[in-house]
Amino acid sequence: MKLASLKHGRDGKLVVVSRDLTRAIEATQVAPTLQAALDDWPRAAPRLAEVAERLEAGLLPSFRFREHDCASPLPRAYQWADGSAYVNHVALVRKARGVEMPPSFWSDPLIYQGGSDGFAGPRDPIPYLDEKFGLDLEAEVAVVTDDVPLGLGAEAARARIALVMLANDVTLRGLTASELAKGFGFFQSKPASAFSPVAVTPDELGAAWDGARLSLPLLSFVDEAPLGRPNAGVDMTFDFGRLIAHAARTRALCAGSIIGSGTVSNRAADGGPGRPVAEGGVGYSCLAEQRVVESLGGGAARTRFLQPGDRIRIEMRDAAGHSIFGAIEQEVVASRAGQ
Repeated sequence: MKLASLKHGRDGKLVVVSRDLTRAIEATQVAPTLQAALDDWPRAAPRLAEVAERLEAGLLPSFRFREHDCASPLPRAYQWADGSAYVNHVALVRKARGVEMPPSFWSDPLIYQGGSDGFAGPRDPIPYLDEKFGLDLEAEVAVVTDDVPLGLGAEAARARIALVMLANDVTLRGLTASELAKGFGFFQSKPASAFSPVAVTPDELGAAWDGARLSLPLLSFVDEAPLGRPNAGVDMTFDFGRLIAHAARTRALCAGSIIGSGTVSNRAADGGPGRPVAEGGVGYSCLAEQRVVESLGGGAARTRFLQPGDRIRIEMRDAAGHSIFGAIEQEVVASRAGQ
């Protein structure tokens, strides 16, 4: 089934969405919000699935689904932990900062705890405050968990994945180096992330989902120009089972926890950095990675970071070319502090 949250108060209004993303029905008879459904997922999920089946069969009155009306599926969450499952991406961005990558990054997952008190909607603007901040997008896959017990192993953690969605983990590249140099992680360099209009249960993904990886191209665009189309199932060093188990190693995760994959990144066939789409490659899921490859190949980065007026789009399509999650479409808008 496919679920969304229409903008309504702080936590949205839960709706069930048709597979073709054209129709929806309120699910408040089951749960008023997606978080409320996740809090009682063993009971709520079968009831929501029944609503979805009846919606598909045309047995329930429905209304037109508009992605513009959506908040992120969870407008705020108890937990947002973003991984770096694609170590190729980590290696490249660290190279750009002149920082050596420890060998342990290939064997031990890397996760940071993001701000989850408020996410941007999938069509909300991205605030632009200062050119020096280096505004960037990061196209990712994310999962939403049911309750995860303390110390759960990676294999068992797969069964705790309730929903799958896409993410734009917005990053201010100009602030990351100085923040990380303090040894205390990201904070100011990570403004509000946004998620796809729709979150789906894993069964909706068919053969593309193996229980812990989603093997489909993740499409990203800047001003309608293709930025990347890497396959999210390729070069994923740590699958979602590993990421969830890592997050739950010393703490339990409550229902509604969001775990991100990190920026989706594919290596070239020769094992080196991927090539831009314009050169026949699969491109990149963030501007920073493209800039690093440009610097490595030509001595200097040519691609600029996002500027006011730029529009980004992140989407994933099934084998038939149909959008699975709807699209994250955001415009960069000049803002001032205090607005």
